[in-house]
Amino acid sequence: MVIITPILIAINIIVYFLTQDPISGVKYGLNSYFFQGAWWQPLTSMFMHANLSHLAMNMIVLFQFGYLLEKELNAHVKYLFIYLGGGLVTSLLTVYFMSYFGLEHNVVGASGAISVLFGWFAKKDPHLRGGLVVAILIISFVPLLMGVPVAWYGHLIGFVLGWILGYIL
Repeated sequence: MVIITPILIAINIIVYFLTQDPISGVKYGLNSYFFQGAWWQPLTSMFMHANLSHLAMNMIVLFQFGYLLEKELNAHVKYLFIYLGGGLVTSLLTVYFMSYFGLEHNVVGASGAISVLFGWFAKKDPHLRGGLVVAILIISFVPLLMGVPVAWYGHLIGFVLGWILGYIL
């Protein structure tokens, strides 16, 4: 029985509509304020989205892959750990990556946590592996070619982390 994925989707939708002001985006998105005491950003940024199409795209992919993983694991706590725990670690590694390379962005979205799911599936299912590697590269770099700002490094970090979690778990 799938129960966590619809709850995560609902939380993302609610947060989107509650945080449509510019101050919320900077306060709850993932940015350099993290190093000035905004400790909540790695979690809150996972539920923020830049616009409605960003939200819709992430929620469609979360529904598809979250549903499959939750159903396959049949362990809601383990699934929640992979999604939230993996998403949090992805956020932390992303903010440190940005800091190291001097990147000043405000990162929002569920993509990092969703990329963890991609990585987990890629490690666990060799039949999906090639397609998921191509998918993560497409969602990470094609928007950049179209002039759409994307935290490609967050996607790649999440994917690698998901792969590691797939190996460990």
